Amino acid sequence: MPETDLIYTREDAVAHITINREAHRNAISGQAVRLFLDYLDRAENNPEVRVVCITGAGDRVFCSGADLGGGMTEGGAAANMFRSYARLLTRLYHFPKPTVARINGHCLAGGTGFMLACDMVIATEDALFGTPEVNVGLFPMMIGALIFRNVLRKKAMEMILLGEKLTARQALEMGMITRMAPREGFNNEVNKVLSALAAKSPIGLSLGKKAFNAVENMELDDAVNHLSDQLAKVAATKDAAEGITAFLEKRKPVFKGE
Repeated sequence: MPETDLIYTREDAVAHITINREAHRNAISGQAVRLFLDYLDRAENNPEVRVVCITGAGDRVFCSGADLGGGMTEGGAAANMFRSYARLLTRLYHFPKPTVARINGHCLAGGTGFMLACDMVIATEDALFGTPEVNVGLFPMMIGALIFRNVLRKKAMEMILLGEKLTARQALEMGMITRMAPREGFNNEVNKVLSALAAKSPIGLSLGKKAFNAVENMELDDAVNHLSDQLAKVAATKDAAEGITAFLEKRKPVFKGE
């Protein structure tokens, strides 16, 4: 697979990861998943990157899921691909920097996993969503863990068992996406969100995301106590001091990630 199947670019503080298989409905292969993991490492290790934006090439499909012609039913090879994809979902979900899914077209099957693993999801109004795996004798296994963290169980099961496509409005009402915009204003909406995230304290966001992930399955008392300790860590950063000083001085803070 040529490296151009997945493209990594950086614009100022934003790293862009683009699934570049437009002719194949941006279907993802096992090799592309591994390259995706490499790009996330690159983004995490670059202190100049403050936000990661994930999208698909073109304007028709964000990601149609796994490449069904890429050996998905070939025993050990398929199992290895599934494990790599599962690793990618957890890597995205726990990524220390803010992640935004730019849904520029239909988002189906495994593409749903990429979307739900991100912190924010911005979609075009004409995008369609769904988990059609049941229609080809499969089941949306790994992404189910993310679906049930975002969608009420019965609505999730209806989507999964029927395999029907949903509109962007339905996806928004279910909690699968955070914003939708018309085509003519889509890029402006995405860029507005990316710029806002890039202006926040990198260390504050990172510590905050890590803290929220840690308490996801804790009892209430344990969660509140843990978050109290983590707030003390955030408050002790130079960025917090800068933010408070800037607030008192009625100016915009200049965060350095310290």
